Formats: sequence, structure tokens, C-alpha cells
Amino acid sequence: MKVLVTGGAGFIGSHLVDALLSAGHEVWVLDNLSTGAEANLTGAKASDQLHWHEGSTLDTELVRALMKEVEVVYHLAAAVGVKNIINNLVASIENNVRGTEVVLKQAAERKCRVLLTSTSEVYGRSTKRRPFAEDDDLRMGQTLKTRWSYACAKALDEYLGFAYWHERGLPVTVARLFNTVGERQTDAYGMVLPTFVRQALAGEPLTVYGNGQQSRTFCHVDDVVRALLGVMALEETVGQVYNIGSAKEITIEALADRVISQLDSSSQKLPVPYDQAYAVGFDDIARRVPDISKIKATLNWEPSIGLDDIIKRVAAQLAPSLQPQAV
Repeated sequence: MKVLVTGGAGFIGSHLVDALLSAGHEVWVLDNLSTGAEANLTGAKASDQLHWHEGSTLDTELVRALMKEVEVVYHLAAAVGVKNIINNLVASIENNVRGTEVVLKQAAERKCRVLLTSTSEVYGRSTKRRPFAEDDDLRMGQTLKTRWSYACAKALDEYLGFAYWHERGLPVTVARLFNTVGERQTDAYGMVLPTFVRQALAGEPLTVYGNGQQSRTFCHVDDVVRALLGVMALEETVGQVYNIGSAKEITIEALADRVISQLDSSSQKLPVPYDQAYAVGFDDIARRVPDISKIKATLNWEPSIGLDDIIKRVAAQLAPSLQPQAV
């Protein structure tokens, strides 16, 4: 098939591009390199089935031109990372909402099949103790808490995607990702696992924000890509939302301990209050764990790569960059 991947030079996008090329598809990549890197496509660029375009989803004419070439769209382009979003609020909201609007409108004109990647952030401030399910109500924080602007923008993306499905017959599937991790992920935008791994390899303190008891799950990018390809291979997934992530929960403090242990590091943990890490009044959620029974029933999918293996893989990639450079 002929496939467009927006955000295809990013962490997840580049792994998806590799998988699509390996499966024999012809792939067009659009990325503005704001958080992605052309180096992520080094291997992919060896293929004559890869068409690289540096540009933005806000560029209507460019998106229209690319959409004419393809049948399927994986829309991954978005502002990512808590720190990045908080430091660039206006651009993040505009890029996420307006970029998705442009992609959906142009895809609808061509009746392309669309995978819209969303985020676990859309579940917002829910205090429920059981894992989040796709049919749960969403509960956003107050608008004065800038932390929730990303969640609201991505929720609006979902609403817009399903509006196009209902009104214009655009075949859309939404994937809500829960903390995807693995090779090529950078710690530059506040991603916790690569940050901990880099700190542990360098013998630095592992900065644990808040009280460290907030819990998350971590799923390797290879498992996530397998799920994305799987939901796009079935007609029954059109008009549906799927959680994609690991169901194995761990607190951030325990994650720091796990990284230190797995890497045999001499590092210690360093608690950092939220108001020192972010702006005063930063809001967070205590627990974010997915219910993955829906995608498991649809695809018989579940993660296959465990956390210890993930830590070692990320460390293997980061270790060379931490070595002193020869003069």
C-alpha cells in the first residue's frame, strides 16, 4: 500500500516507518523536525520506497499534495513531552489541533484510511482506581492549570476525527498511547525513562518528581507499532478507540530503583518537588494504567517486551553518547 506517516521522523513514527517498509509498503514521511530527527530515518532512507518531506501538517498545500499519493494515513505528528508543552503552550495547542484539522480534511477529500494517535492524557484527572477503559468519561483539570492543555487538545482531535467519520464517512481509528518507550526516545522533552537511564549511566542522581508514588506503565515501541499496524489491518476497528500500552503498573520511585538495579549504577534518588520541576501549581494524576482488554480481544495483542529488557535496550543506545569524545 501507499502510506503517509506524519511525524515519521519522530521516536514512534520512525519505528513505524521501518515496519511499514519491511512489510513492503511505499511510505511518504512528513515531519517538521521540531521533536523528531532526520537521523532516525537513516536506515529507512536506504529504501527507494521511502519519500521524505520536511514540512508541517499546518501546510495545507503540502499535505494535500502528499495525500494525493497515498491510501492510508498514520497521523502521529504532535507536540510531545510535558516540559516541551508547558514551555510552548500556544504553539503546542495550535499545532496539535490545527495540524489534525488539516490532515483530516485532506484525508476526507481522498477517502484515505486514517489512524489518529492520541494519548492517555485525555483521561485527565480521573481518580478512579481501576484501569482506564476506552468508554470511560474524560475529566479535565481547570483551564488555569496549563498542564491540561495537551489533554484537551488531543481530546478535541479525537472528537474531530469521529466527526469526520460520522458526517463524511472518513474511516478513522483512534489509538490512545500509554508511555511508549524504547530506542531513539530522547530525554530532551521530559520523558522519564530515558532521563532515569541517562542519569544512572552517568552516575548522577535520578530526579524523582513529586513524592514518587504516582504510577505509570511502560510499553516498548516495537509492541506499540505492532498494535498500530494490527488495528489498521481490520475494517472492524473503524470508528473505534483503542488503548495501547502495558498493563503492568509501577510507581516512579520504584522505576528509579529498577533502573539503578538493572544498570548496576551508583546513583541515588533525588526527590524534586513539582513546583521546582515545573511552574507553580503544576497538576498531575496519581495513576495512569490502561485496560487493554479491548485490543486484546480484537487482535489478541499484548506487550511482549518486559521492563527490564526495555531498560537494558535504552541503556545500550544511550551509553555510547555518554562516552567522552576524543579531542
